[in-house]
Amino acid sequence: MNSIPKSKKFKNKTILITGGTGFFGKHLINHLIDNHIFKKLVIFSRDEQKHHKLVEKYKDHKIFPKLRFFMGDVRDRDRLDFAFRNCNIVIHAAAIKHVPFAEENPMECIKTNIMGAENIVHCALKNNVEKVLALSTDKASNPINLYGATKLCSDKIFTSAEQIKGSKKIQFSVVRYGNVSGSSGSILEMLKDYRKENKKTFNLTDKNMTRFWISVNDALKFVLNCLDEMKGGEIFVPKLSSIKIIDLIRLFKNIKKINVIGIRAGEKLHESMFTKDECHLILKSKNSFIISPNAKYLKKYKSKKYQILNEYYDYKSNIKNNFMSLKQMKNLTLR
Repeated sequence: MNSIPKSKKFKNKTILITGGTGFFGKHLINHLIDNHIFKKLVIFSRDEQKHHKLVEKYKDHKIFPKLRFFMGDVRDRDRLDFAFRNCNIVIHAAAIKHVPFAEENPMECIKTNIMGAENIVHCALKNNVEKVLALSTDKASNPINLYGATKLCSDKIFTSAEQIKGSKKIQFSVVRYGNVSGSSGSILEMLKDYRKENKKTFNLTDKNMTRFWISVNDALKFVLNCLDEMKGGEIFVPKLSSIKIIDLIRLFKNIKKINVIGIRAGEKLHESMFTKDECHLILKSKNSFIISPNAKYLKKYKSKKYQILNEYYDYKSNIKNNFMSLKQMKNLTLR
């Protein structure tokens, strides 16, 4: 965690995290508490059992009086409005993320990911929040599944909120990244479970499948850096390495047989961070990209650090020379 920034901008701020009891939320909470860089921390989640576990974890910590465990759902605007009172920074991590379940339960996904985003914007404007940073996914780029489509809508809701804020001093931005190492339900965690149970056979949908990959520490670092850099209306995208799923599976020596079962409904062979159709709106730096909402914003973001991309390509997970080394992938399996 030492490489993760300890922004002084959070020192006297009240921070609210939606989906705060989820995988990313818990890691962010740990970092904020370990470094004591907030005035108050509001953990907003609908999962009572996960709330209870966090309360048990921190109840004897000296910073516990500055924590607020807030049960609620982003679908419920009234409850969200109550939680947002006196908050300065909102990190929106709540979402329905499971692709097959979203395909089978579309309205549930729409209510959380789209209507929930609208509620976040409404309550942030009403309560004079200073910054709203929404977490997104590579599946929002050129989406083919409902989850990706709802996150694309969510991204647009947040970036376009800049146009309706009027004179309010509030910023809305988005962070988009790929699979987070160790997140619940990820293929890596599934493979680790298979290793513990010494299972020999693994089902793979397609042997050519690739994915962007980011460690949770790198995701935290990127999100906190974006909170410092955000001006409003942009989508931040980190430069990430990719993995070939079949190569990851082969690192688990207990797996003796790989069954190729075919791509599932809504599943992509390769993911995308942005398409060539967006490149005229993109700035690049050494480690990241910014997708600006329109051409006039390019001047707002252009700096010594960020320069106009001036290239046209699809930033996809199967780009040559962008794959993790065998050593990097082995390190993933040991964490």
